[in-house]
Amino acid sequence: MHYNNATLLTKQSKFRFFSGASLGAAFLMANSSIGPGFLTQTSVFTQQLFTSFGFVILVSVLLDIGAQLNTWRVLTISERRAQDLANDLLPGLGYFLSALVIMGGFAFNIGNIAGCGLGVNVLAGLSFEQGAVISCVIALILFWIKEVGKMLDNFTKILGTLKILLTLVIAFAAHPPLLQAVHHTFIPEQINTASIVTIVGGTVGGYITFSGAHRLLDAGIKGSENIHTINRSAISGVVISTVMRFILFLAIVGVVQKGVVLDKDNPAATVFASAAGQFGLKIFGVVLWSAAISSVVGAAYTSVSFFKTFHPFFAKHERWCISVFIVLTTIIFVAVGKPKQLLILAGAVNGLILPVALAIILIAATQKRLMKGYTHPLWMQIAGWVVVAAMGYMGWVSLAKI
Repeated sequence: MHYNNATLLTKQSKFRFFSGASLGAAFLMANSSIGPGFLTQTSVFTQQLFTSFGFVILVSVLLDIGAQLNTWRVLTISERRAQDLANDLLPGLGYFLSALVIMGGFAFNIGNIAGCGLGVNVLAGLSFEQGAVISCVIALILFWIKEVGKMLDNFTKILGTLKILLTLVIAFAAHPPLLQAVHHTFIPEQINTASIVTIVGGTVGGYITFSGAHRLLDAGIKGSENIHTINRSAISGVVISTVMRFILFLAIVGVVQKGVVLDKDNPAATVFASAAGQFGLKIFGVVLWSAAISSVVGAAYTSVSFFKTFHPFFAKHERWCISVFIVLTTIIFVAVGKPKQLLILAGAVNGLILPVALAIILIAATQKRLMKGYTHPLWMQIAGWVVVAAMGYMGWVSLAKI
């Protein structure tokens, strides 16, 4: 087929745009998961399980990929957001799903704002409340930038890379027992189902797995012709999050093996300070703030995307809705203070939302009227239902214990 130069340039520009947006979607999903809860959960469970926590990371990444690949492929190929697909499957189901996801996102965002406050406190010595308010203003400014989609892509890439590099510095300084960590990643000494549910819930549970899929839809990356781009983006998001968690896990193991007891209110700070002193504490401040502010952005963007298609008002005033979401969570944090164990509990709750949401997605995937002639692979459906069953069972058992 013959193309003139103008057509080739148009196609190349389109490809570059899709590549940038697809990587941005992966980072948006990863950054949504790498928040204050991520740091707290990883620290708490590594202290409990030591090097056997590597096995939890391994199991969780398999469950994460099973959930995320199914969700992203079905949503982008059906060219519908999760709530619209659920409503088309069964009228009213989309409203139920939206309520679950928005509640999970709202609860998590209070913790994200708390993390922002703590990060500013470590860096500048301001109170938690002052740090939260300053971070709220920064998040609002980011969302009021004219090209919000491009901003999200660039902002999440920069912060995601920064977090990984800075945590890698701390991991090297902590001198973890690498061989023991790798060995117990495959042959653990102990297994904790509550940790698996919480980690999976904090990585792809609740609103998080939808954040990247909805970003792809907003960028126009949809339909079966983009399936390879969608697959790469979905897997990349999980890989980015897992790399960060494994590096943090190694840093914590290196500190804990020396007999250091992590602070019960802020365990991750102890890790950074013990590994590199005052310099490490400042690195923690940067990592925590960037983790928290990017999670605020991801939670607000995705939560609002769950009801903006229900009425033209929400789509027309998307920035205002996002702003109200951020301001409300900030007000609650400032009024109530840092909620005890909210981050651990929110991970577990989002872990329970995951099997409900994924079950809806998998049922919709079998409906030809919704999938535009696409046949969802049987192996992927089986993998998805395994995730639903495993997360559903472990989730209820673990939540009862928590």
